[in-house]
Amino acid sequence: MPAHNLNAALEGLSDLQFKELARFNKGSVGVFRTGAGISPWERHPDDDEYLHVLDGEVDITVLTDQGAVRTVLSAGSIFIVPRGLWHRHTIRDRLVELFVTPGETEHSTAEDPRLAP
Repeated sequence: MPAHNLNAALEGLSDLQFKELARFNKGSVGVFRTGAGISPWERHPDDDEYLHVLDGEVDITVLTDQGAVRTVLSAGSIFIVPRGLWHRHTIRDRLVELFVTPGETEHSTAEDPRLAP
């Protein structure tokens, strides 16, 4: 069973890049580095997702039945995205994030993906 070095994965990783460290069930473990901006919506229909902010700050917006819920995360924060809920990142300046996504991922560029056909 191989070990995976997070520090080595971050070396040379430029902005707006995903780096998969390992496969994890039907998904993956990896790092995400980016500058300011808003990501597309995504959801994981079968599994929760683990997010760990290593550097920077990010707003995570999760669409629930009660509406949009925004959570601010800074370096050292972790967040669990509940399975089946659409979510996206709003990055203020820069972000380095470790993610653990054990299952499939769906994406949407709709304004509200819950209403998209």
